[in-house]
Amino acid sequence: MKLLAVRRLFRILRVVIRYRLDDLLLALPLPVWLRVLRFALPWRWLPRRTLNLSRGAALRLALQDLGPIFIKFGQLLSTRRDLLPPDIADELAFLQDQVPPFPAEQSVALIEEQLGASVGEVFARFEVEPLASASVAQVHAAQLKSGEEVVVKVIRPGLRPIIRSDLAWLFVLARIAEKASADARRLRPVDVVSDYEKTIYDELDLLREAANSSQLRRNFDGSPLLYVPQVYWDWCRPKVLVMERIYGIPVTDLDVLADQRTNMKLLAERGVEIFFTQVFRDSFFHADMHPGNIFVSTRTPWSPQYIAVDCGIVGSLTPEDQDYLARNLLAFFKRDYRKVAQLHIDSGWVPAETRVNDFEAAIRTVCEPIFEKPLKDISFGQLLLRLFQTARRFNMEVQPQLVLLQKTLLNIEGLGRQLYPDLDLWSTAQPYLERWMRERISPKSLLSNLQSQVEQVPHLANMTRDLLERMSQPHAEDPPAPWRKRNDHLAVRLVGAALLVGAATLGLTQHIEAWPSWLMLAGGLYLVLRR
Repeated sequence: MKLLAVRRLFRILRVVIRYRLDDLLLALPLPVWLRVLRFALPWRWLPRRTLNLSRGAALRLALQDLGPIFIKFGQLLSTRRDLLPPDIADELAFLQDQVPPFPAEQSVALIEEQLGASVGEVFARFEVEPLASASVAQVHAAQLKSGEEVVVKVIRPGLRPIIRSDLAWLFVLARIAEKASADARRLRPVDVVSDYEKTIYDELDLLREAANSSQLRRNFDGSPLLYVPQVYWDWCRPKVLVMERIYGIPVTDLDVLADQRTNMKLLAERGVEIFFTQVFRDSFFHADMHPGNIFVSTRTPWSPQYIAVDCGIVGSLTPEDQDYLARNLLAFFKRDYRKVAQLHIDSGWVPAETRVNDFEAAIRTVCEPIFEKPLKDISFGQLLLRLFQTARRFNMEVQPQLVLLQKTLLNIEGLGRQLYPDLDLWSTAQPYLERWMRERISPKSLLSNLQSQVEQVPHLANMTRDLLERMSQPHAEDPPAPWRKRNDHLAVRLVGAALLVGAATLGLTQHIEAWPSWLMLAGGLYLVLRR
């Protein structure tokens, strides 16, 4: 492991020297001692190889030379437009998924090791030449003995030691950058590498991807909007995934889509609807929706259906984040900047001591010029990006779930405008958001929340009984302050639960005026849900 780490270090240094990536760091406002130290770097005294590359292009080519793990890191880094300068982010966005495949015999050997059987025993047909090869896995076409056409995804062999080594050096570089420059600290490189570490290790577990695919398929079962291939669980392992083979048109193949007379306007609008359905209805969204993972079915071009693959990265939001995000977006397009500022403070996304007036003025300064454009020309994703950038000036902490959401929204919006340039994303999204907000306070939703709270009553009663028994013990010491606070909170919730039960009883069994039950319901919900 140590030898591998040292070898990787020399490989990294060789690429850094070749593309003069040290110029990226030295261009920052550095302390004096570091500016002096730059002259001690031996390669800076050597003749410079003229590459005539921009800083973004140099970084992109360096990541390509360093191999699949750095390529994947560059792809993820390109989505952090809230942290990177635009010229670097634009260059990193050119990084492609395709990398040279690894040898077929290694792929077959790993599949057989994982499945505990030869490919001939499991598959009626197995194509040795891969269909596609990406940074962490490659895919082979096959047919099961039962006749189903499938694809077999297999993780590249020997990746974990390389990943551990590469991550170790990425963390070293990130920490050096944070210590060397205030600008680098603002970009939070250590947090970026930490996010990447979690993502890359998650993608190495194909059982996680299979579970995500199954959940997404279940969420859109029977939907005309989105189709997710079936997972064949009997043949899934941590390093092997077998799922239904799909036949669709790559979403970026506009000529073929046009030839089959696809309704492009509806296709673009359905992409937006799929995104908001995943985020707000399901709180479970595909967070790697780049064009390579999206296809269009050939069955009904007049009512086009998307096909999604590669569910290794998914995101979710808490009910609180869902609510604050929807209210933020609605307030934004009404230009109610004060409400936007207050929602950020209420949600805890910015510190509670933030001055609302100052935050409101900053948001107005950034966003007002955007609204001078026609509504259809306003980039929804860029607007959200501007909001987060402004909030960061007021010490907004990086919210990982919102970063994934922003990345996905930028991908969806960019794709939608490519399919149908006149796409008015807001006119598509606004009705959905308003309908979702209404449904949250509908009687059906309130009744569902009431039922879930009533179901907790026996548990709360048992906890209260145990608490009273402990308090009645002779010579019992006074409970510590945190325990007393918890007891007070428990008592309040118990009273609230009792009011909810009373409201349900009055509403369902008594022939009296409705207002007492509604009053008890309101009081009970307040006491149970209050923090």
